[in-house]
Amino acid sequence: MRDADLVHLRRCVDLAREALEAGDEPFGSVLAGADGTALAEDRNRVNTGSDATLHPEFALARWAAETLPAADRPGATVYTSGEHCAMCSAAHAWVGLGRIVYASSSAQLTGWLAEFGAGPGPVAPLRVQDVAPGVVVEGPAPGLDEEVRELHRRLHGRG
Repeated sequence: MRDADLVHLRRCVDLAREALEAGDEPFGSVLAGADGTALAEDRNRVNTGSDATLHPEFALARWAAETLPAADRPGATVYTSGEHCAMCSAAHAWVGLGRIVYASSSAQLTGWLAEFGAGPGPVAPLRVQDVAPGVVVEGPAPGLDEEVRELHRRLHGRG
C-alpha cells in the first residue's frame, strides 16, 4: 500500500465516523482517478430511508457509470473503510472500475459482529474476489482496521 492509498483510506474512516454520528452504519468510500485525485465520496445512508442498497461503494459505482468515460474506469480506485459486500462488488465489476483498497476486511467485520453479539447481515460475507475475480484488491490496512473496529463497537455498544 502506498502513502497516497493511506490518505484516501483515512478519509474513508472519517466518512464512516460521519455515518455513525448521523445514526447510520459506519462505512465510507472514496473514488479516485488514475492520477490519485479524489473524484467522489460518500458514506453509508441505509438508515436514512427505506433503501438498504444505499452503500457508499454502490453509490460510487453508479456515479462512475453516469460520469466517468468507460475508458477511464479501469484506472480508477475505490477506497473504502470496509471490504465491499457482494452487491457492491458486483456493481464495481459491472461498471468496470479498477482496484479496491480497504481498511478492514469482510472476515474481520464478521468476527467483530460475532464478538459484539450482533447478528449477521442478510447477504453472505463474500470476499470481493469471490464475486468479482478480476478485480485487484488490497487490504486490510493495519491500524486503520482497528479504528473501523472501534466504530462498529460503538454502533453495537459492546466489546
